[in-house]
Amino acid sequence: QVQLVESGGGLVQAGGSLRLSCAASGRTVGSYAMAWFRQGTGKEREIVATINRSGFTTYWIDSVKGRFTISRDNAKNTVYLQMNRLKPEDTAVYYCAANQPPRSWSNPNYWGQGTQVTVSS
Repeated sequence: QVQLVESGGGLVQAGGSLRLSCAASGRTVGSYAMAWFRQGTGKEREIVATINRSGFTTYWIDSVKGRFTISRDNAKNTVYLQMNRLKPEDTAVYYCAANQPPRSWSNPNYWGQGTQVTVSS
C-alpha cells in the first residue's frame, strides 16, 4: 500500500512559478513509475507528465513542454513538478499517481488527494 500526499498548490499570477511535491509513504517511490495529472473545472482528468523508475521523463501536454519539469528524489520518497511561466489555462487540481508497470496510466495503482493550482491573469 502507498499513500501519496500532494502539497505546494496555491494562487499565483500568470508568469509565476510553483513547485508541487508528492510525498509517498508505505513503500518507496523508487518501486513505481510516477505521474502528475490535472483536472480543470468541467474537464476530464489528463496526464501531464510521467517519470519512470529509471528517471526517464515524458510530457504528455504540448503546452507544458519547456515550462514544467517532473523529477523524483527516491531518497526523500518524493516526486516534484516544477511549473514555470504559469498560464491561466494551467488552473486545475493537480494529482500525483503511482503505477507499477506494465499497468496502464488509465488506471494507476495509487492516487493522491490533489492540490489546487489557480493562476490569475
